[in-house]
Formats: sequence, C-alpha cells, structure tokens
Amino acid sequence: MALFITYVLLGFSIALPVGTITVEMTKQGLKNGFMHGWIVGLGGMTVDLFLIIGLYFGLASVLSLPVVQVIMWLVGAIFLCYVGYDSIKNADHDIALEGEKKTKSLFSSYKNGLLVAVSPGNLVFWVSVFGTVLASSFDRSNTSQFLIVGLGILFGILVHDLGLMTLVATTRKAMNRTAIKWVTICAGVVLIGFSVYFLYEFMVSLQKIL
Repeated sequence: MALFITYVLLGFSIALPVGTITVEMTKQGLKNGFMHGWIVGLGGMTVDLFLIIGLYFGLASVLSLPVVQVIMWLVGAIFLCYVGYDSIKNADHDIALEGEKKTKSLFSSYKNGLLVAVSPGNLVFWVSVFGTVLASSFDRSNTSQFLIVGLGILFGILVHDLGLMTLVATTRKAMNRTAIKWVTICAGVVLIGFSVYFLYEFMVSLQKIL
C-alpha cells in the first residue's frame, strides 16, 4: 500500500504541470462538458500506459539518442503548431452550452487526447522530465511490483484528470459561448507556444550533434 500511494503521488505530480494534454482537456471540457474533457484525458492515459511499459523495457535509452530527439522535437513542433492553429481557427465550432445537444462524439475527443499525447515532441518532453525518475524507480522494483507501480502512476494521473474536469465543468456553467470561444483561442495560442518551445529544443539538440 505504501508503494502504491508513493506512485499515486508520482503520477499526480506527472500530470500536475500544465502541458498539451491539460490544455486540450480544458478546451474540450469547456466546449462540450465533463465527459468530453475526461475522455481526452483517457486518450492521454492510453499513451501514458504504453510509455510506462516502454520505459520499463528500455524505451528511455532509445528516445534519449541525440538523432532521435532532434527528429522528434521537430515533428512535435510542427504537430503542435497545427493543433494550435486548428484550435484558433475552429474556436467557435462544436460549442455545446449547458443543456444543449452535443455535436462532437466522445470517440472524437478520445482521439484528440490520443493524438496530442502521442506527439513526438510531447513524448520526448515526457521522457526527459520523468523518464529518469521512473527508470530508477523501476530498477529498484522487481517484476511483481511493476504492476503496483504502473497502476499507482496511472491512478494518480486519473485523480488529477477528474479533479481538473470537475473544476472546468463547474466554471463552464458560468460561461457563455463568447467566453468559451476566447478560452479556446487562448488554448490554441498556448499550444503554439509549446510548439515554439519544442522548436527551440530542436535547435539546441541539433547544435549538440553538429
């Protein structure tokens, strides 16, 4: 139980910093309600699950290769720039206020979370920030403890997502269509900001291998 709680806290800490998934969850939660925002988080958690397993089996060493990082930072920058631009362009689309029928499907929201989480730049960012901690923790865990460790991390992320969506759903009730539209535009700007950061990391990584 102590091991499980430790990794629940670690999972919560992983999810706490504002990242691309948090931005997408907030955007979809405001536009379409609690379930759509949470489903985005589940899409992100699907990728998290495969990353945790991959890190355990040595994925971190592959993603830490300079050449791999250069490519992934660049692709990630382009991908997030596109997602941010699309968010701004369609800011006034698919907005369903409280009590209105939703036009966006839950599967579409899940797909959004999956695509944002699997962004190459996001993978490198995730591994670079938390990979070392996770890898060292897994090294100290035997095979039977790996399930507890993995479930603890995912449960911590789930707690964060539910808390965030509860806050967003409560805030949404006091917002009109125009306010949600401008928050969506701001979310797009933030995603483009992440793409600029990834582009910076690409240039730094490129200089290191030249």
